[in-house]
Amino acid sequence: MALVTPLSAEHDPETKQLAEFFNETLGFCPNSVLTMQRRPAISKAFINLNKAVMANEGRVTSALKRLIAWVSSNSTGCRYCQAHAIRAAERYGAEQEQLDNIWEYRTHSAFSEAERAALDFSLAASQVPNAVNAEIKKRLYEHWNEGEIVEMLGVISLFGYLNRWNDSMGTSIEEGAVESGNQYLGKHGFEVGKHDGSHY
Repeated sequence: MALVTPLSAEHDPETKQLAEFFNETLGFCPNSVLTMQRRPAISKAFINLNKAVMANEGRVTSALKRLIAWVSSNSTGCRYCQAHAIRAAERYGAEQEQLDNIWEYRTHSAFSEAERAALDFSLAASQVPNAVNAEIKKRLYEHWNEGEIVEMLGVISLFGYLNRWNDSMGTSIEEGAVESGNQYLGKHGFEVGKHDGSHY
């Protein structure tokens, strides 16, 4: 079981209404949100931040944002967020070749140089200590403007929060997310681990 038990989706009406956003992105309300609503101000603020970060403002597509989230979550080792990010990337129209080869984004032909720069930024920004440097900045500015870079860092930072929340909480992973994790990440050793509902 998780460190803290998720509450019913009916627990807080305002959270429930805001959480309809996740029916589009994932097909279900995440257990992480159902746990956050023990303090509804946190669940509501989180959902509103998530919606703002994931809003489509231009060339950083919904699919690329989810691939950025996956790279960030892979860097920190959060299996829960890896599965959610790859599932959302699929639902937002990421190319099949990209989904199947996300682990090889640096060399695989399915990824453009602009996408590689964004994903390398995600990897560098997610490390401790932080690895964003002048080279990463130079590559970003070759392909993206400052507003787009802010959007990307919004995703990376949002998933920094989620990675810490879900890995510390041992959030039980939902069936649909397990399916996506196994489908796209299984060949590289994806496993549910502490998120199987029996960790603590």
